[in-house]
Amino acid sequence: MQLDPKKLTPMPGYVLVEPAEKTTQTAGGIFLPDNAGDKPQAGTVIAVGGATFKDGKEIVSPVKVGAQVVYKKWGGNDVKMNGVEYQFLQFEDILAVIKN
Repeated sequence: MQLDPKKLTPMPGYVLVEPAEKTTQTAGGIFLPDNAGDKPQAGTVIAVGGATFKDGKEIVSPVKVGAQVVYKKWGGNDVKMNGVEYQFLQFEDILAVIKN
């Protein structure tokens, strides 16, 4: 089955993020191999699930589609679609919104 990220709606309490491209060159001009370095911790929100409830309180998504975010290094679940590795993140995995 071929998944299309544009047709996915995350479950309540989750967002789908397309990670930023990994840097392949250092500031000094050295090119890094694909397997070197850490995975990106920032990306663009492409889908948002509905509100969720915790301890009887409604928790609404802190971000909207199109927001640039920074998220926990080990947060979320990787899902590969069409050669791109997306991240399903819980609302609390998002650390910051990047202002344009």
